[in-house]
Amino acid sequence: MKKQGVVLMLGVSLVMAFGAAMVAKNWMKTQSGDEGGSEMAQVVVTTLQIPFGSTVQASDLKMLELPPNAIPAGSFNSIESVVGRVSNQVIYPGEIVLEGRVAEHMGGSALAAVLEHGKRAMSVRVDDVVGVAGFLLPGNRVDIVSAKRDGGSNRSVKSETILRDIKVLAVDQIASQERDGPVIVRAVTLEVDPRQAEKLVEATQEGKVQLTLRNPMDNEEESFTTAQLADPEPVAVAAPRATVRAVNRRVNVIRGTEMSSVTVRN
Repeated sequence: MKKQGVVLMLGVSLVMAFGAAMVAKNWMKTQSGDEGGSEMAQVVVTTLQIPFGSTVQASDLKMLELPPNAIPAGSFNSIESVVGRVSNQVIYPGEIVLEGRVAEHMGGSALAAVLEHGKRAMSVRVDDVVGVAGFLLPGNRVDIVSAKRDGGSNRSVKSETILRDIKVLAVDQIASQERDGPVIVRAVTLEVDPRQAEKLVEATQEGKVQLTLRNPMDNEEESFTTAQLADPEPVAVAAPRATVRAVNRRVNVIRGTEMSSVTVRN
């Protein structure tokens, strides 16, 4: 009887140990994200830096294997689905390509593919001053100041900030942000909506426009006031006072039989 009891206890211990091992194995699989023996998934990443406004080529991309739970939403699982799209911002090497970073190219200019919905591309003629001395790059944000003659005086100028936080799409015919230093350009292409385009055309016809470069971190709306440069107000000049010369006169005063002289000053 004793021998049978020992064998029974040994069998129960083996069954419990086997069950504990299976529970531990399943727990470890759950922690490692490998439940049910799921396979690794593939995602498209960049091998080179893709500048803003550039058409994505197959040589710019590669496939990378990641656990399914590490792949972000909006990514691509094949290189063919990305090739031919246009980058609407700079994509750096090793980044996962997302739908929001590349736009479909439906034909025509690649610049049209990066325009936001409801926006238009409009070019403005500039010089070294209007173009912020050549420091503008595609992707910068600018404010636009309009200056025009006010009233009949040729010397009176009125200036006003008519558009704020406008995106620069291209400078001359360059949409890439890769540039070593400032370059004087002749035209800047801006992203505006139809109403902003009308205001910009009116400003260029009535006077001159000036671009002011914004800090990319400056997202606060400021209260702007219209500045007016006019002729200085005339200053009234007092007429010089006439100089009055003092004249002394002698007056004889007779009192009874006595006479005396008194000096009188006018």
